[in-house]
Amino acid sequence: MRKVFCVLFCFRVLLSSAQTKTETYPEDPASVVHADVPKGEVLKFTFDSSKFFPGTTREYWVYIPAQYKADQPACVYVNQDGIQWNAPVVMDNLIHRKEMPVTIGVFVMHGKVKAVNGTALDRFNRSYEYDGLGDNYARFLLEELLPEVEKKKATDGRAIRLSKNGNDRAIGGSSSGAVCAFTAAWERPDAFSRVFSAIGTYVGLRGADRYPTLIRKTEPKPIRVFLQDGTNDLNIYAGDWWKANEMMERALVFAGYEVNHVWGEGAHNGAHGKAVFPDAMRWLWKDWPRPVQKGKSQNAFLQQVILENEGWELVGEGYGFTEGTIADKNGVFFFQDIPASKTYKVIENGQPVVINSASDKSSGTAFAPDGSRVETAGGTKQVIRYTTDGKRVIVSDSLSGNDIAIAVNGNMYITSPDGIQNPGRLFLIKPGGTKIEVDKGLRFPNGLTLSPDQTQLYVTESASHWVWVYSILPDGTLANKQKYGWLHVADADENAWSDGLKCDTAGRVWVTTRTGVQIMDQTGRVNAILPFPWKTPSNLCFGGKDRNILYVTCVDKVYRRKFNTKGSDLFSNPTKPQPPRL
Repeated sequence: MRKVFCVLFCFRVLLSSAQTKTETYPEDPASVVHADVPKGEVLKFTFDSSKFFPGTTREYWVYIPAQYKADQPACVYVNQDGIQWNAPVVMDNLIHRKEMPVTIGVFVMHGKVKAVNGTALDRFNRSYEYDGLGDNYARFLLEELLPEVEKKKATDGRAIRLSKNGNDRAIGGSSSGAVCAFTAAWERPDAFSRVFSAIGTYVGLRGADRYPTLIRKTEPKPIRVFLQDGTNDLNIYAGDWWKANEMMERALVFAGYEVNHVWGEGAHNGAHGKAVFPDAMRWLWKDWPRPVQKGKSQNAFLQQVILENEGWELVGEGYGFTEGTIADKNGVFFFQDIPASKTYKVIENGQPVVINSASDKSSGTAFAPDGSRVETAGGTKQVIRYTTDGKRVIVSDSLSGNDIAIAVNGNMYITSPDGIQNPGRLFLIKPGGTKIEVDKGLRFPNGLTLSPDQTQLYVTESASHWVWVYSILPDGTLANKQKYGWLHVADADENAWSDGLKCDTAGRVWVTTRTGVQIMDQTGRVNAILPFPWKTPSNLCFGGKDRNILYVTCVDKVYRRKFNTKGSDLFSNPTKPQPPRL
């Protein structure tokens, strides 16, 4: 039996080896040099002054097509791991036949930190640069390498001018380079809208195995993707490359992306990628300069809340740090500029107007059932009530509060972070002014709100990836503390930095995080993510006369966007939300 097993095993190894050795594909005419086609030139350079990857040096090549004229910026194709797939010849032919626009190619190697002497090993930066998620590599390209390319000139003196429009830019690579290409477009769709991915490493090396889930949950981005892989690709400790690429394709289709794929039986090499590269370029550049469009996701949860043709709109900018979002019973929106100690209000479709120029660095803001506005003043460590007739009343002293939520019965709940390292606390202030510590020990408790039926309190723990939940007892104290919402964390971060949160009337919980606005169902599962490309949002609330406009504060700016839902306010009678789909 052992001999039979050995023979069968050896036969399978030999068969697999034979398949790899005999892996052949038809050659596309665009991969062959044609005498009547103008030839571009390829220049080689070295880049060794990166701030994103300190100490690294790398080679890169710039392909300049013969048809390029310096009087206007050219389209761009960036490829990781240098020149692959006979790309300059392919681009010569496709540009000549007008199957792709006049495009400058930038073929860049991964970096390495050279050893200090000949007996030591260089540090190879490929996995760190290519396999990791986040915007580090995209910023390296956009802020360092591509500007460096534009400092060069063609041999005939032509200046190199690259388009800054993401619709004019494609990016590609194979294996880890493919993940890198997709990540650059995923993080910066404004800079790269077309992706070629060959034998992509969407597995558990540095987090790329998370992409199929993130793609399904995230509001679609304007990206077009071409995938290639083979059934004999790697299946090792980090995952199954073939199945991972299938999962990527299925996730992209589910999320409404324009995606094409070619599957084969090849192994982890560039043979099939080289064969399909010309068709991939034709498809990625088809109908250019028509912009790549965002698709429509099959994510039912996402589709329930978003409205077509509604995007983020800038409300105001130039502030120190915006926070303290709230809307009154008429839907008028209010926010704080903490460093400037100013409180603003915004009438729907209007401009921000200062209503208080001495708010003592207030952050949290809430409206009480009687219409008064209550703020947590960080500058004086007080809770202050501004009555409807303009009076300023101190509710509580010696309380370093952050955010505040007020129930319809007048109970105030306040977070007190006490620094990232120190255990934070939660306070309850009763209508008569009694202050009670109702919990402690959270790692930077920050935003908080009540469920639409006002029986549960949700609290963000900024220094982790959790949203906590408590049952509210009849006397206002808390019970049944539990980790509730599991939030997605950006690759380079140790925490989600969840901050503000609010509920809509259906019971969904909307949370600001470093990865954007994450929306949880009533059981604490993140079903949808709204990317927020203007840094980390700090707080949010629903406003407008129909309470369907989501206002979001973000560092020095304030944004708004209309959604197909209605925000839950806390000063109206409690309402029972929809039951979750279990």
